[in-house]
Amino acid sequence: MHDPVLLITIASGLLAAGGFFLAITGLRSQPPRLADALAQVAGRADAGAGPDSWADVLGPDKDLTSRFGAWAFTRLRLPLRERTRRVLGLRGRSIGDFFAEKLILTGLGLATPLLGTALLQGMGRLVAPVPVAASIACAVLGWFWPDIALRRSDESVHADAGEALLTWFDLVTLERLANASAAQAMMSAASLSDTPLFSRIRTALDRARLEQRAPWHELQRLATEMDLPEISDMADVMRMEEQGAALSQNLRARVRELRDAHLLAEKLAAQQISERMTLWMVIPTMVFGLVFLVPPILKLMGIEG
Repeated sequence: MHDPVLLITIASGLLAAGGFFLAITGLRSQPPRLADALAQVAGRADAGAGPDSWADVLGPDKDLTSRFGAWAFTRLRLPLRERTRRVLGLRGRSIGDFFAEKLILTGLGLATPLLGTALLQGMGRLVAPVPVAASIACAVLGWFWPDIALRRSDESVHADAGEALLTWFDLVTLERLANASAAQAMMSAASLSDTPLFSRIRTALDRARLEQRAPWHELQRLATEMDLPEISDMADVMRMEEQGAALSQNLRARVRELRDAHLLAEKLAAQQISERMTLWMVIPTMVFGLVFLVPPILKLMGIEG
């Protein structure tokens, strides 16, 4: 009769070896699908649905931590929401830098309870063993903390991008008044600043120039990617140059409309902030009123009792 302990040991070893083999297989880079490769070569708008390239994930960052985050994102196929990708692009941060921060904070959260327990025991204090749940909770908090911080700065980042975009519109208008062509005016205006939005616009215009085609398609793709429809509106206005239309009046009218819309949105946001502040202004008044109302009320209740 076979020994059950030996059978359990062999089965456990086989399961561990199988899991290790599947993990190594999953970490290997898979060849791209033919449809995605052909779409990338053809330059279609939906080509970005495939896996991100190493250069796109790493971005301009070349330090070791960013490379580690880019490697983890591409190899482990970590999830990334489109909204998070959009905010990272507006802030000028690479995906590798973002995931490097997430992994570092996760490791610190996992190791902090263990290191604290070891330090206290080294000082001669008897402490209970740190439960695994505490380390897991700290690790989960460290993983999601960059997402929380990024979500809290979402509104301010979009507001800064709107201001930068209006500045770019004004610069394009000035370049057009100096008799520059549509493509030259947009490129010259985008070259006057190193903000993340200006850099993305320059990259889109350079890509269109190298591909020897009109920049309207790239600007519309950038508007969809960054969730900034104003860029698409600018592309539609500048495209009128191909039809021989005068751009100066149309461009200034469109810029005026966009600036008025932006000013109205800022006024609405300021009004909402003022309404939220009203609550905190009412609370001290209510407390001050209760200080004078409570004694007479208690006295009346005492007389009635």
